[in-house]
Amino acid sequence: QVQLVESGGGLVQAGGSLRLSCVVSGRTLSTYVMGWFRQAPGKAREFVADVSWSGGRTSYADSVKGRFIISGDNANNVVYLQMNSLKVDDTAVYYCAARTRWDISYKYWGQGTQVIVSS
Repeated sequence: QVQLVESGGGLVQAGGSLRLSCVVSGRTLSTYVMGWFRQAPGKAREFVADVSWSGGRTSYADSVKGRFIISGDNANNVVYLQMNSLKVDDTAVYYCAARTRWDISYKYWGQGTQVIVSS
């Protein structure tokens, strides 16, 4: 089992920054891919970014490319999502997720952390 606990959400003005953290525990993570997803009110959950725990490969949704940065702290088993130049449209509950590199879908999910961007 893998446990994920997010933190760092809050209220921020448009143009501001927030850093989300996801503490990961429960298993050796070298073969895992860590992702961030978000779900806005009335909308489906969407992919934001992911990072390969072992190789550091990253990918981003077009909507956040150039503004968000995903990174992993292997020593402390923490995954970060640095969010810059926030927009009102970034308002959502943000979820951390994990899968092995052989899985198609994400198997483990955190409880989510709320991000509200005001105009």
